[in-house]
Amino acid sequence: MGEVADADPAALVGVISDCRTEEKIPHTVACRVLGVSPAWYYKWRHRAANPTKREVRRAALTERIKHFFTVSGGTYGSPRITLDLWAEGRQVSVNTVAEIMAEQGWYGREPKKRRNLTRPGKRPAARDLVGRRFDAVSPDVLWCGDMTEIDTGEGKLHLATVIDLFSRRCLGYAMGARHDAALVSASLQMAAATRGGDVDGVIFHSDRGSEYTSAAYNDLCDRLGVVQSMGRVGSCFDNAAAEAFNSTVKVEYVHRHRFTTRTEARLKIATWIADFYNTRRRHSRAGGLPPVEFEHMINQQRGQAHQRAEAA
Repeated sequence: MGEVADADPAALVGVISDCRTEEKIPHTVACRVLGVSPAWYYKWRHRAANPTKREVRRAALTERIKHFFTVSGGTYGSPRITLDLWAEGRQVSVNTVAEIMAEQGWYGREPKKRRNLTRPGKRPAARDLVGRRFDAVSPDVLWCGDMTEIDTGEGKLHLATVIDLFSRRCLGYAMGARHDAALVSASLQMAAATRGGDVDGVIFHSDRGSEYTSAAYNDLCDRLGVVQSMGRVGSCFDNAAAEAFNSTVKVEYVHRHRFTTRTEARLKIATWIADFYNTRRRHSRAGGLPPVEFEHMINQQRGQAHQRAEAA
């Protein structure tokens, strides 16, 4: 039967049936033209009208996969969609989800190369306290941050962020037309406010950009009790976790939208971070949960363990 018979049977059955109803072309003629036998056509027409239980289950699964793919803005791949399906109680493998997504032409995000925007400062840099180990045993032990630029109809908009490496939650962010010490300071102040103001002893890791080595930023860290740590110049791997967040926000949201003004970009990106990234987007480093949910779960478990220890 050739390549035609390897196509979607339901689609071929639909074409042959349409030829009969709309063009008055007999089934036998349409089957011959499309390279399938009449027996094949009648078999699949019967199956289309009387689907098996397996076909019904697969169709329902395909609809749920489509739902989660659409809700994610077309960014989720098979691993994250599988986690959503598991959360619903569905028993399905990642390979099955990947197979269905490939059949439907649904693919997750594709990363793009990032242009290095770091300009080393003239002031002494802090010592690297992280050594590319981007994990923490508790919230507010190790944070990281970076800046990235976003195109708008009014010109560049710069985004500075602060990420908690325990849950990958974006604690603080600031956006402005200029990338300067005031911008990164605003993102750190927001992160401190998110955590209730008491962040004494937190390590904040960044690159050696002039904004992070500035006297104004150093003074802010001293006032908050934040300990600075910096990677080497020109090495994206020394601040890979912050770079990963920049890639996520760019590929999963920014590159899919056009912003007429900086104000529009500020509002929409802030909404995406607060309403999707922190609260709904599943993260592999957070046990497959959204960052905020992961923090709540860990805090609850630790609180229960503390109560049991006191009761004992």
